[in-house]
Amino acid sequence: MTSHPDQLQLGPEHAQQRLVLLHGWGADADDLLDLGALLVSPQTSVVALRAPEPHPYGTGRQWYDLQPIDWEALPAARSNLQARLLSLAKSVPLEKTVLLGFSQGAAMALDVGSALPLAGIAACSGYPHQGWQPPSPCPAVLLTHGRQDPVVPFMASEELQKQLQASGQTARLVPFEGGHGIDESVLPELKRFIAEQIEG
Repeated sequence: MTSHPDQLQLGPEHAQQRLVLLHGWGADADDLLDLGALLVSPQTSVVALRAPEPHPYGTGRQWYDLQPIDWEALPAARSNLQARLLSLAKSVPLEKTVLLGFSQGAAMALDVGSALPLAGIAACSGYPHQGWQPPSPCPAVLLTHGRQDPVVPFMASEELQKQLQASGQTARLVPFEGGHGIDESVLPELKRFIAEQIEG
């Protein structure tokens, strides 16, 4: 594993394909790294990005404040993530990159990633940002969400699916019985989706 103040990386230094991970509110870059390694082949680069802002109530990070939601901070967070993804594209093309986000990271993945020529976006337990409209065309999207999620309601992903389908995008929603997390039952679907997008 190689580390940088703003990101952690697993896998080959010179790869043909990549999985980029965006953690949730209050977590950090290492939160999804082990999961990412389970979802891709050894030939795939895995990069976990660290959110730019310190979390107000602990040691983790945030893409923008959530209590209350600071929509005014979203444009800066959006620009920050877009610049970082474009920088990563210098070594692996966006067309061979899948972006996977959890919770706040999923909202960021959809917001920023939908406007880029990514291979795909996996949004786990996510929600739509205020005023977000998916462009057409946009990358393939896979949504996962727990039906009993007490943090981000399941209906948030249902709304995302409706918005994506309304824009002409095929978006699959994989539900599971459980709360706010990435359940083991959805890992085969995530693995298949990532492989189809970057290896297909």
